[in-house]
Amino acid sequence: MKDNEIVRHIPLALDKTDFKIGKKYAGKVRDSYIIKDKRIIIATDRISCFDSVVGTLPFKGQILNEIATMWFERTARIVKNHLIESPDPNVSVVLECKPLPVEVVVRGYLTGSLWRDYQNGKRDMYGLEFPEDMKKDQHFPKPIITPTTKADKGHDEAITRGGIIKNGLVDEKLWEQIEDVSIKLFNFGTEFLKKYGLILVDTKYEFGLYNDELVLMDEIHTPDSSRFWYRDGYEARFRTGQEQKMIDKEYVRQWLISKGWMGDGVQPKLTREVIVEAVKRYLDAFEKITGHGFIPGATPILERIENNLERTGYLK
Repeated sequence: MKDNEIVRHIPLALDKTDFKIGKKYAGKVRDSYIIKDKRIIIATDRISCFDSVVGTLPFKGQILNEIATMWFERTARIVKNHLIESPDPNVSVVLECKPLPVEVVVRGYLTGSLWRDYQNGKRDMYGLEFPEDMKKDQHFPKPIITPTTKADKGHDEAITRGGIIKNGLVDEKLWEQIEDVSIKLFNFGTEFLKKYGLILVDTKYEFGLYNDELVLMDEIHTPDSSRFWYRDGYEARFRTGQEQKMIDKEYVRQWLISKGWMGDGVQPKLTREVIVEAVKRYLDAFEKITGHGFIPGATPILERIENNLERTGYLK
């Protein structure tokens, strides 16, 4: 997609919704409507960094929803997920689960916030001991789990496996199942993406319970929940200390950091150039992960969603 086409869609981005159905819950990037045992999740075009909404990117909601839908379908044999159907490119209808108060972050490489903490001298993190003399973007011998608490507002906090069990956030047997499933999901994603020349660097999983059964929820292996690098050139860039070529929202995070902002103080406004570059990376991620081109949904987006929800009986 050409830059001018992305620019033309900037004012058409979906910022919010306000349908009069069920109980509404507005998250950082999704609007949810709860109807009995179902939840209608609308992926807006909002983008969140450092636990704050920093703007909108055209096509982002559709990209995330369609990528997540694909992964839910491909990983259903590993663990049950909450997806029922997707009646619109930006919408998923899912089971209303009881969310577990922990986010499961699986990492294959020393990068991002973990590297920043390591660089600041931390060696005992998430209940794990990290050796001396590790380098930025170094590959771990096997994936590690670095869980965090799940905050409705503000910043998520790092927590250890022992802390999760001791504080009663998740019982030990269930947590063992979550660890096992999370590593299997990460390994599946890693192997799947190899054929498309991508590295699954790290990712976040969220789980809940439905009728006391463990269920994968929220999203999976999207550019919002995961970090991707190009496999080609990784080793050379790692050896020379260059930044890896990435196709996730880390680009936006790094731009914000370059402006001196990491969640506190006056938030910089995303420039047109940053929006265009970020959208191109999301589009690239979509095409690399799904294996086919992106077809934008009809606009205005809000009107299209309303029509599709009416057509499928969720909005009357």
